[in-house]
Amino acid sequence: MNSSNFFLKKSVAAIFLLPLMSMAQPMWKNADADFPGLPPSIHVYRTEGTLSGRPNIAWYVEARLDDRSLEFDTDTSKGRRLTPSGFHDRNRNPSVVVNGTFFSFTENRNLNVVIKDGKLLSYNIMSIPGKGKDTMLHHKVTRSAIGIDRHRNADVAWLFTDTSLRYPVAFENSPVTAKDADPSFLQPRRKNARITGMDKRWKMQTAIGGGPVLVHDGKIRITNNEERMFTGKAKDDLHPRTAMGYTRDGRLIILAVEGRRKGIAEGASLTDLAEIFLALGAKEALNLDGGGSSCLLVMGKETIRPSDKEGQRAIPGVFLIR
Repeated sequence: MNSSNFFLKKSVAAIFLLPLMSMAQPMWKNADADFPGLPPSIHVYRTEGTLSGRPNIAWYVEARLDDRSLEFDTDTSKGRRLTPSGFHDRNRNPSVVVNGTFFSFTENRNLNVVIKDGKLLSYNIMSIPGKGKDTMLHHKVTRSAIGIDRHRNADVAWLFTDTSLRYPVAFENSPVTAKDADPSFLQPRRKNARITGMDKRWKMQTAIGGGPVLVHDGKIRITNNEERMFTGKAKDDLHPRTAMGYTRDGRLIILAVEGRRKGIAEGASLTDLAEIFLALGAKEALNLDGGGSSCLLVMGKETIRPSDKEGQRAIPGVFLIR
């Protein structure tokens, strides 16, 4: 084969591959008109079709971080849980309300970071017990969160928190894990102590945590194992999902994927989420609590249909935009 024929065949192959590649991503349609009164710097998109060959319904909200008419906030309910609609009603009818942290059903408390007005309201778990032969050991973990600082810059980082520290300790390049019999192995011994040379104080005005990270520095990087989140083949499990991320040009993206409706909306895997965010231009993104907790309200109206038969699940914390 001569060189001209070779490059011609390569070019033809590439042309036929382009549609196949685009089919892997959902086709989004603007749905702003469905939400009267929506601020002009917030846009809503919907898709209904297939995701990785499965029936799919998903929504995402896009908001400009530099629009100072928008307030990015969180809210928590101490010792009890509210539905997202309940949070909406008590927060002056914000434009957007979305679930965030994982939480304890028995104690009604968040298990991830929540920051409001620069103050830590909820903390990450510091360690988890081992299994099998390691039952006497504790795995020290950092869990991820997304935050917005006072300059309206967004960031996703892996965090260590402690009640003795005013700010979370953030690891920007990689999560930190350790295995040791001493549960306080990673606990700083003095105010604002440094754990390693790669950490910093995370001074955010607003933040909400979950995990794992899906996209880091513009590339897919799912840190499920490092954050010790989900066991088994977590990347392939299909569930309703909530996730958040941001782009280099200053757009905050909140994604909700409907699920657990056979033949209608079957949910997404962590890999699906990461690929969606990458296609939307995310610099960083992370997974938040999903399953029956997934709920995204825009102007007080539901987008995805909650998977619990009772409807919206009561939760102890939300992220909102007003």
